[in-house]
Amino acid sequence: MSSTPPSVSMSDHPINLDDPALYINRELSWLQFNRRVLEEAQDKSVPTFERLKFLAIFSSNLDEFFMVRVGGLMQKVHAGISRSFGADRMPPKIQLEKIASEVRDMLKEQYRVLNEEVLPLLEKEKIVVRSFRDLGAADLDRLRSVFRTDIYPVLTPVAIDPGHPFPRLLNKSLNLAVVLRRPRSPEPLFAVVQVPSVLKRFLPLPAETGYVFTPLESAIRLHLSDLFPGMEIDSVSLFRLTRDSEYELDDEGLEDLLKAIEESVRKRKLGDAVRLEIEADAPNEVIQFLSSALDLDPTDDVYRVPGILDLTGLFQIYQLPGFSHLRDPEFTPQVPPEISQSTNLFSAIRSRNILLHHPYESFSPVVDFIEAAAKDERVLAIKQTLYRTSSDSPIVRALQRAADAGKQVTALIELKARLDEERNIAWARELEKAGVHVVFGFIGLKTHCKVGLVVPREDDGIRRYVHLATGNYNPITARTYTDLGFFTASPDFAEDVSLLFNYLTGYSELPLWRKLVVAPSRLQSFMIEMIDRESEYQRNGTGGRIIAKVNGILEPAVVQALYRASQAGVPIDIVCRGICALRPGIPGVSENIRVISIVDRFLEHSRIFYFGCGGDPQVYIGSADWMDRNLSRRVEVVFPIEQPQLKNRLINEILAITLADNVKARELLSDGSYRRLTPPSPEQAVRSQAKFLELALQRAKEESATQTPAVDLPPTIRKTRKKPKGN
Repeated sequence: MSSTPPSVSMSDHPINLDDPALYINRELSWLQFNRRVLEEAQDKSVPTFERLKFLAIFSSNLDEFFMVRVGGLMQKVHAGISRSFGADRMPPKIQLEKIASEVRDMLKEQYRVLNEEVLPLLEKEKIVVRSFRDLGAADLDRLRSVFRTDIYPVLTPVAIDPGHPFPRLLNKSLNLAVVLRRPRSPEPLFAVVQVPSVLKRFLPLPAETGYVFTPLESAIRLHLSDLFPGMEIDSVSLFRLTRDSEYELDDEGLEDLLKAIEESVRKRKLGDAVRLEIEADAPNEVIQFLSSALDLDPTDDVYRVPGILDLTGLFQIYQLPGFSHLRDPEFTPQVPPEISQSTNLFSAIRSRNILLHHPYESFSPVVDFIEAAAKDERVLAIKQTLYRTSSDSPIVRALQRAADAGKQVTALIELKARLDEERNIAWARELEKAGVHVVFGFIGLKTHCKVGLVVPREDDGIRRYVHLATGNYNPITARTYTDLGFFTASPDFAEDVSLLFNYLTGYSELPLWRKLVVAPSRLQSFMIEMIDRESEYQRNGTGGRIIAKVNGILEPAVVQALYRASQAGVPIDIVCRGICALRPGIPGVSENIRVISIVDRFLEHSRIFYFGCGGDPQVYIGSADWMDRNLSRRVEVVFPIEQPQLKNRLINEILAITLADNVKARELLSDGSYRRLTPPSPEQAVRSQAKFLELALQRAKEESATQTPAVDLPPTIRKTRKKPKGN
């Protein structure tokens, strides 16, 4: 996929761990992640609606990839930058060539699955999507009526000629390229009609049973004569434009961060074009005209699409009511007994530390934590970080009510959360109106940590309650992302979190943390120290062991530390959902490292770090990945889980079951490709997410929260394991 793994000499000469051949390119590794998403759409054992969903997610992921990553690479190429600063040293131009090749290959498979498998399966269920070519008389009558009443008033045909320059089409907009001519005139004319994004992507058509849809553009292309009366239509081609959405802020002289972000978001909608998707049968002259107008290469930057453009619109069909047999089984997130059996959330936290495993366990206690604080007259202050949250966030509403009630409320909102900037700007303004003290953090750093603090005055004095998490304060994504949340009233944690907020909102030198490990000041060096320590344990005979569950691995210093640990003989297991620059299985370098990735119905998002520590293991969770951005350019928090019961749950339940997955796990090979694992027999199949759902139900039924359900300990979690074969 990315390149041939290096052949490492086993001589006495030290191996150069800076060798670019030891690293997988970031962009190609991300494309492999999206390929794993596509594999879920290919999988015939996945329910049909879920396959449709994965096709839509694949397209949505690809949009963001082109907007940000490809856009950034194109900026470098246009600026004449020929070298890469990544550990793999792949030049930007070569990266773009490889990306285009990979994407074309995946798009071909995506549309094969859609056209030959998923749409025919939906048709059997009486859910039909018709192209404009397949519409009957009743369909045409319905479209005529809908066009005149709902669509025509919204449309604006735009002529393109010397007096009308090519319009600045919006990012991700669908458009019809129309070639037409005047009667008895040989001169072709060109026009563009934008497909309105304010209308639903698919229009319902008459159906005796079930549902029949056609794309919105069908109604427009069939009635172009209403937009261009008296003209002859030569050709109509649907196309979609993706623009560069990468931006950089000049920190020097920046006086108002909110206004700067607003301006950058406005510019993003009209950034340079980076991709043109167009119907497969579009005339070559249309592609040449659009490519020239958009300053794109007609060979490298144009993607001919053999079917419906913009498959993110498939979410509309996925959301149809009913059809439970076409979906994953429904589940209800469980409230753990330590909370459900308590009359008061704060008393439950005060009596013990609580670990929540979302989405298997409900996110509602997190919402209740802030809502209860807003109502409780004893609460004096609430402090909260917000990176991404939902469009109608109950947490934000609770913060507003708390401020209205006269409590001291501070919200640290990250305006630079990519593609959520507009929503966060709106929330910032609403919170400020309610009297919340809104802070935007540091100009040069994103505040990515997930922290909440509630300060009540109780009978025995001031007390502080803390929530820390691996995921965002978003009740919507909390049902589809796997994350961990931690409640504590520990004075050491409370003091650290108070110091953290003071550091983020005011002027202070870095404090001496009791429990928290904070980026960018300390986290990278801490992780490397912990990894190197496991090498020492291995060398002195007490046995080293490392397990990590992350979303990405890119930071070269961390990768090299892992390589050194592998060379020392430390068994290392990594669960990495997305980008992984590390190459496992290279003799003499990484033969003791195993990397798997799990893609299933929930997005794996939690971060867990396990270090064997010579038989006295330490476990940390937090918001940071092993990426350069997390360790160097963000405020992140990682923290220890020290209580034996909670630590045991993380080690012998969550990590053990995750590592044992042989149904939805893929193993990374040294060449950068992945192979899907298969169970030795149906009886030995382990699908980790399904198992976690079972355990949440089991735990909720138990009367006592003092016992963790028994879980067999897979061999991969033990202190040592069988040495894997090199790839």
